[in-house]
Amino acid sequence: MAYNRVIRRLPQAESEFLRDVAARCTLQPNADPTPVDRGRVSLLSGSTWYGIELPASQRPGIAASLDSARLAEHILGPILGITDLRTDPNIDFVGGIRGTGALEDAVRTGSAALAFSMYPTSIEELVEVSDAGELMPPKSTWFEPKLRSGLLVHTF
Repeated sequence: MAYNRVIRRLPQAESEFLRDVAARCTLQPNADPTPVDRGRVSLLSGSTWYGIELPASQRPGIAASLDSARLAEHILGPILGITDLRTDPNIDFVGGIRGTGALEDAVRTGSAALAFSMYPTSIEELVEVSDAGELMPPKSTWFEPKLRSGLLVHTF
């Protein structure tokens, strides 16, 4: 499933942010909240969903070609200043099981300034990254159902 992102605050005006995104990526207003293909994400800003076509990565490796890595390379880092997805307090993650409604609620209530709806990373992409000996980008996969191994673990 998709592992979506919410951005708590913008470091600039919304119009400037959208201009900066459009300078780096193809940006279409009134898009579907759920991306239709790999290489695309949907952005909720205000009450409008935008479709973003992410440019190819400039970095080598299969992991760099994943949507989560491309979003970080082209938007999160250079425009929003988010360089460490694991520790930056300006970004949070919403598991795909919650759907785009959770993203809309976060932006509508003001707990987030923006939301990114991601196209899910496929099992094939995960295997390709593993076979290449690379590591998955942070927060790039969401699986359901979750294993409940914390309650009881048996050695086989």
